[in-house]
Amino acid sequence: MHRNKELYSFLLGVAAQLTEEWYATLNKNDKAGVYSSPDPKVIKKLKQQNNEFHLRFFQVFDTEEREFFKQLGDWIEEIGQDEEHLSTPIYFILREFFRTQEQYLDYIDRFVGLHGDKYRQEEINSWYRVVVKVFSEVMERFTEANHRYANKIMKAQQATIDELSTPIISLKDNTALLPLIGDIDTTRGMSLLENTLQKCAEKNVTRLFIDLSGVHAIDSASAHQLSQLIESLHLIGIQTTLSGLRPEIAMTAVKLQLPFDKVTIKSTLAQAISTIK
Repeated sequence: MHRNKELYSFLLGVAAQLTEEWYATLNKNDKAGVYSSPDPKVIKKLKQQNNEFHLRFFQVFDTEEREFFKQLGDWIEEIGQDEEHLSTPIYFILREFFRTQEQYLDYIDRFVGLHGDKYRQEEINSWYRVVVKVFSEVMERFTEANHRYANKIMKAQQATIDELSTPIISLKDNTALLPLIGDIDTTRGMSLLENTLQKCAEKNVTRLFIDLSGVHAIDSASAHQLSQLIESLHLIGIQTTLSGLRPEIAMTAVKLQLPFDKVTIKSTLAQAISTIK
């Protein structure tokens, strides 16, 4: 009942105007995000994205529902992973969806005004309802896509952090160095255990020097994980040498009665590396 080619043609004809009106009334004082960007390229792209949304949305008045949502779904996925939109707080984006919805309802009113009593109120109400219904679904789908892609980026960033926090440096003849810097908490300790074993296996390491001179603090759970790492390395045939243990870390290990019988201890990294033949 809501499909109407005359309304569809009218809205297509004002799509460019809608975009210009939308951007002209846009709050450009947001502290972050795409809407406050002064970059001409970003502004041009933003307007193109907005106009493309109009062209796809208006098809609801002309196209079969399944095809309509497919076309609109492609736009949602594209914007959901757009770098500029990912850096924009989601509540700013939802605000603009609501503003655009108001534009559509206003222009439907204008269309009705141009045609007098040509359309029954029941049909007009169906246009209002479909606009509100589709916007509700668009915002839900966009929020899901935005969350999905944001999580994907966060996981990639975390993987990079994990990679940098567990740098296995190859030395000579299947020997390698793992220099640790900064405090080791439980989360980092778990990452250290998993990544070290994996990287040592990939590099065919048979002897690993773990230097702790850059570690200022380690909690009890992480100390246990370090002990588990040494035990795990031993089980896969890797000889481990620890160096640079600070007194505080040594005291933590003794207090927790952690077994270090499967590891060689050297006071400095230089002493440890000097044992390489």
